[in-house]
Amino acid sequence: MPARLAPHLDHRWGAARGLGSRRLRRPCQSEPDEDPEQHDPGYGPLMTSAPPTTTEGGERAALTAGARTVLARRYLRAAEDGQVETADEMFDRVATAVAGAEAAFGAAPAALAATAARVAARLRALEFLPNSPTLMNAGRPLGQLAACFVVPVGDSSHEIFAALGWAAEIQKSGGGTGFAFSRLRPAGDKVESTGGVSSGPVAFMHVFDAATEAIKQGGTRRGANMGILRVDHPDILDFVSVKLDAARMRNFNLSVAATDRFMAAAAAGETYPLINPKTGATVRELEASAVLDLIATAAWTSGDPGMVFIDRVEATNPTPALGAIEATNPCGEQPLLPFEACTLGSIDLGRFVRDAAIAWDALRDCIHDAVRFLDDVVEANQYPLPAIAAATRATRKIGLGVMGLADLLIELDVPYDDPRALTIGEQIAAFFEQESIAASVALAVDRGPFPAFAGSRWAAAGHAPLRNATTTTVAPTGTISIIAGCSSGIEPLYAVAYERHVLDGEILPELHPGFARRAAARGLLDDALVSTIRRRGGVRGLPALPADLQALFATAHDVPVEQHVRMQAIFQRHVHAAVSKTINLPHGATPADIRAAYELAYQLGCKGITVYRDGSRATQVLAFGTAMGTSSRAAEQRCPVCDGALRDAGRCRVCLSCAWSACG
Repeated sequence: MPARLAPHLDHRWGAARGLGSRRLRRPCQSEPDEDPEQHDPGYGPLMTSAPPTTTEGGERAALTAGARTVLARRYLRAAEDGQVETADEMFDRVATAVAGAEAAFGAAPAALAATAARVAARLRALEFLPNSPTLMNAGRPLGQLAACFVVPVGDSSHEIFAALGWAAEIQKSGGGTGFAFSRLRPAGDKVESTGGVSSGPVAFMHVFDAATEAIKQGGTRRGANMGILRVDHPDILDFVSVKLDAARMRNFNLSVAATDRFMAAAAAGETYPLINPKTGATVRELEASAVLDLIATAAWTSGDPGMVFIDRVEATNPTPALGAIEATNPCGEQPLLPFEACTLGSIDLGRFVRDAAIAWDALRDCIHDAVRFLDDVVEANQYPLPAIAAATRATRKIGLGVMGLADLLIELDVPYDDPRALTIGEQIAAFFEQESIAASVALAVDRGPFPAFAGSRWAAAGHAPLRNATTTTVAPTGTISIIAGCSSGIEPLYAVAYERHVLDGEILPELHPGFARRAAARGLLDDALVSTIRRRGGVRGLPALPADLQALFATAHDVPVEQHVRMQAIFQRHVHAAVSKTINLPHGATPADIRAAYELAYQLGCKGITVYRDGSRATQVLAFGTAMGTSSRAAEQRCPVCDGALRDAGRCRVCLSCAWSACG
């Protein structure tokens, strides 16, 4: 049985918590501030302490129809003669190009070939897949391999439009961009150089949104952005309510950077100050609870904004000497310093079940291979800007995560909403942290630690040098989980049977293979059953199925909100960067339910949270302009609480003075 996490890893950051994530797509049986040594996840006899072995990966895995479609439309390279590479050729291209980076560390040609063969075997077995830009661009002229970037936005017009230009370079290379707009002075603030007034962060965000709309990422993906604003910025109410109009900010995910002070004030029913970032002066105070209610109402209506608990993010910043973390990538799982990029990859947990048990030794081997691969990607990457290359190589952050958790639980005969699922989740998360750190330490012996190690929190804690400032992230794995044929990230099943809409509108019928196998073995599987499940999505409450099958195949809306949040918290305890997890709520959920999820996430030590109420976006579009007549709304254009002006956004009205809101 492997040793627990070394006691010198400070629980406040060494066993870092993850950051809640986004929809683009986002248990801890104890309070998060307790000593991690009191929470042995109970590895049990399945985990052994045998050292990693050199492996060639598992057997070649069959690609699903959805995987073949996605690969053909997005990933496979076409030659000048019109010939399109096969999936095997793509995996060989990626493995060879990335392994070639080891020449910089003195590897001989034979060693490079052996590394490439081992990686290609992992990819063909679909045990591990890197983020999409690596699959698309490795071994091709573009050569941009990172998934996500953070671009700094200063307060001057020169800095704002410089950031826009940098973002354009990143997005056309296939990367997503995150921005913190918290440094921009509020709307209406005086601009000394011109004698005019500031447009404010939300107005400039519209400029970024329009630019993204015009950029086709590397010919393969539409642009994606994260916009973050501190909760104590004077324009926070405008920011929170901007996406109540479904036509606005369509290329942005939004998150409020909530401080500990704000969350404490909301819990205590107190006010908190709004601070001008240019002058540091308090502009006014708001009722924190009313603002939290508005955030929950906006998320209930449109899915945005999410919340980032920014003080907790900074508390786990591995290199505070290099600056503070203010923003994340578009999906929220990767907090980054200005100009940093991160390379991500995920292991399909479902492929490491043997005889209804987790094959820990095989999983360990794969973790070590994946960490080495991702570090090679940092070296091989052709970064879109020199500043990005410098910042990224200073910390060499990588993000190894998981997908297929729901599939693994099914193979272990454990429903996602069973308490045992949380215990298994903790085992896996702790194992990934421990083994990824061990792999990074081993790489540091051979290649040297990341350049900023000496001033890092790792060094301050007395830890052995690491090659990478972070090693773990749980990303949403949208398209790579389709390629792998598995459930995404740490999410429960979306549905047992459904129609998948891929790329250019093609529709592919999907049926979970584990369900098909079990139902067929009992003589229950037929077209009528599949058709019924496809209409319903799930199988809970379906009289034609025995209770154990109904229980095992839990879908996202079957799982209680608390279980969603607790599963996120479990992984965050052991993730250095972030955890992508969407807290799915049924259509009938209320804003109060969403606020309760926010508060639970904060209480459990999460770094952020994203919720999505089923059908909320469609409801908003259908109800736009129909909820109330013109005359009645015209009579209600003043806030009933403070008599302030209201923003009328479709079904919702929001007071930009006191945070009062109401939605039809």
